Amino acid sequence: MCQGIAVAGSELPTELIGRPGMAHRRYLRGERDEYRFLYRERWPALPIWRDGRLQVVRWGNGRGQSRSLPRTGWTWLRTIEEGGWRGIESVPVEIPASFGLERRGVWYLIETGFRGLVVPDERGWAVAYMLCEPASHYYRIMTGSDRMPVLIDQRI
Repeated sequence: MCQGIAVAGSELPTELIGRPGMAHRRYLRGERDEYRFLYRERWPALPIWRDGRLQVVRWGNGRGQSRSLPRTGWTWLRTIEEGGWRGIESVPVEIPASFGLERRGVWYLIETGFRGLVVPDERGWAVAYMLCEPASHYYRIMTGSDRMPVLIDQRI
């Protein structure tokens, strides 16, 4: 499953890039800046578009910060469609991305981004989960993963 994303620096607002904690996310891909968000970080985070604003929120609950949320960073699209997040104030969001990172270290190009879900933890803090679905044949061959993120207006 997708273990990280990279967003082209040109796609992020200057005020977001200047925030504390963003400098360590900056990398160069060729000669272009990008900002990486990795699930394996001590405090994983994801950029999300919510209510027309780009913000960075906690990625999942893998470190167990919340007792009420699932200890993962992903949720199946099917779970949402079947009402699995009903009763929680969940909000669908878009996760911008230029590249995705699969667990075997495979980076792959993304046109727009991924679908996500944001829910509040018991303190009211926003927590993002990346939506996933069964992997397409090509994605499975490319990455070795049996699930893939739900892409926005793209199919791999």
